[in-house]
Amino acid sequence: MSQEILATREQQAPPPKRASFRPEVQGLRALAVLMVVTYHVWFGRVSGGVDIFLLISAFLLTLSFVRKVEAGKALDLGRYWLHMFKRLLPAVVVVLLAVLTATALFVPRSRWSEILSQTWSSLFYFQNWALASNSVDYYAADQSVASPLQHFWSLSIQGQVFVLWPLLFGLAAFIARATGMRFRRIVMMIFGALFLGSLAFSIHETYTNQVHAYFDTRTRLWEFAFGTLLALALPYLKPHRWIRVGMGWLGVVIMLSVGFVLDVQGQFPGYVALVPLTAASLVIVAGQTESRVGADRLLSWKPLTRLGDISYALYLWHWPILVIYLIWRDREEVGPVGGTAIIGLSLVLAYLTTKLVERPMRSMSWATQSSARTGLVVAVCVAVVAAPVTAWQQGLKLEAERLTADANRNYPGAAVLVPGYEDQSDPDVGILPLVGDEWPDFGSSCLEKPSALESRCKIAGTTDFTLALVGSSHAKVWATPLISMAEERGWNLSAWMKGNCPLALETGTVAQDCVDFNEELVDEILRTHPDIVVTTSSRTVVGGNEYVDDTWNDVVKKFTEAGIKVAAIRDTPRFESFIPECVDRNPDNPSLCGIESEVVFNRVNPAEDSPPVHGLAHLDFTDMLCPGGFCEPVIGNVMVYLDTNHLTASYLRTMTDVFAERFDQAIHGLD
Repeated sequence: MSQEILATREQQAPPPKRASFRPEVQGLRALAVLMVVTYHVWFGRVSGGVDIFLLISAFLLTLSFVRKVEAGKALDLGRYWLHMFKRLLPAVVVVLLAVLTATALFVPRSRWSEILSQTWSSLFYFQNWALASNSVDYYAADQSVASPLQHFWSLSIQGQVFVLWPLLFGLAAFIARATGMRFRRIVMMIFGALFLGSLAFSIHETYTNQVHAYFDTRTRLWEFAFGTLLALALPYLKPHRWIRVGMGWLGVVIMLSVGFVLDVQGQFPGYVALVPLTAASLVIVAGQTESRVGADRLLSWKPLTRLGDISYALYLWHWPILVIYLIWRDREEVGPVGGTAIIGLSLVLAYLTTKLVERPMRSMSWATQSSARTGLVVAVCVAVVAAPVTAWQQGLKLEAERLTADANRNYPGAAVLVPGYEDQSDPDVGILPLVGDEWPDFGSSCLEKPSALESRCKIAGTTDFTLALVGSSHAKVWATPLISMAEERGWNLSAWMKGNCPLALETGTVAQDCVDFNEELVDEILRTHPDIVVTTSSRTVVGGNEYVDDTWNDVVKKFTEAGIKVAAIRDTPRFESFIPECVDRNPDNPSLCGIESEVVFNRVNPAEDSPPVHGLAHLDFTDMLCPGGFCEPVIGNVMVYLDTNHLTASYLRTMTDVFAERFDQAIHGLD
């Protein structure tokens, strides 16, 4: 978030007649990082400090490039970018290596793949896009669990802007030379247009898809453009001294209160983000008031400006320390004592990182003598992280291949529940780890529409027999045995699925977009007329009270009255805890993570507790999920759940024979 510390510190060389270093801006940066850290650690909220950093970053970057162009100096963008990332990457490398080490020591194995993947996106500055994609992907890893590298989203956006902004300044310089117009006027026009366009897009996307908008670079560009326009306008903003004193304090007060007054995480980055940006701009315009009571006196206080010097490293360190502590202690929040210790440790590590890594690398004369040497430093930084991540991921892959090579014997899964099964697994074989995607594999046959949580897939068979799998993610998981059956029997399999969207036709328990999807789905099913529709019937709830949507029977009757058979599968259990992580914490007794079936299921499937419908068959696999009345998280050495409520493909593959047998019996019973 505060990469601009390094990116602009060396660019603040004083121009003739006027020193450009502004201690109050350095203090503003320090105050912003303190807001971010304390709000995260003690209040569990987002402060708006990130947005202030974005503005400061562009403000200082603009001052540097405008001075350079107006002085007639070449921009030399290639050299600029190399030096930029040579300054940024060393601290990033130190933190990433520390996170990898802490992950191996304190983080459950079920989180390793996610953190390794995010290490790549953090190292190469596209973490924000990875988080944006996952935020709208219902089938991605559990979004309720924070990642120790999640905070790299803002660093990634800044890294992308550090590439884009110089290109725009270069374009402005080219246009100015070609047309004879003033450079500043061209810059104002380009970034003014960018400000308006990005702000309009940000408002629209924040309103329609706020979670994705929060991480989207395009919705944040206007915040950088705000800083650029402020830098251009600053020479013309000269209010009276006492007005500036009031502006400074007003800006500070608004800054500090944003995180409490506004829902930053739920409302940003639309027009509401103008509040912290305006507050910061008031402080910057106020500048040095030379008044005893001016806010700049506080912001220029040496301890605060020195904190500004380490704010980049402080931002890098505080979040992974907080998240790994919470994971290690299995807590959702820290208390006053723990929070103080986390902030203290973050400050110490930030100071050491700045003193022992950032400054020596920044002043390394050998690396600045040529672009080749600078590039070598950047390449080494990347390699230092890439090597262990690659080795770790390859090791996990090889381990998974080794374990699955003898899976039928050591990891029988549901087969242990079949009467007459003889256990031949090795003693102390352990639990089959979840590596890779545990959702059904449709190959490349799906038309993915993640913004709608929706996917449509089709597997062509060699016969005329057609199955249609429809419903929510709880229906989607059953595609694993259905795909096996379709491939073996030459059936055609179509799947229309939408996350968090069971088969219902009125709002109440489902959203309007789900109703719209289901109305289109019903029309498609009646038009294509598959032989069998497979879906889920009941809906379980954490803590009990299993139910059926009011319109579920109406939809089923539409199909059966058209001569289409329906196979309805009873819902799966829902747990309060994230099962893979809970099992990682209790490898010797995973049953501690399970629940009694009566906590989740009614005595009678509510979908069957109604008048029978001709052409409707019910399938109930509760005995394969909750044998003996207890819902086990691990059966036959295989993890049953990939999160709190979805079955793993690994376990369902071991259920294929049982599923096929019961499916055939149920469908034949309708003839």
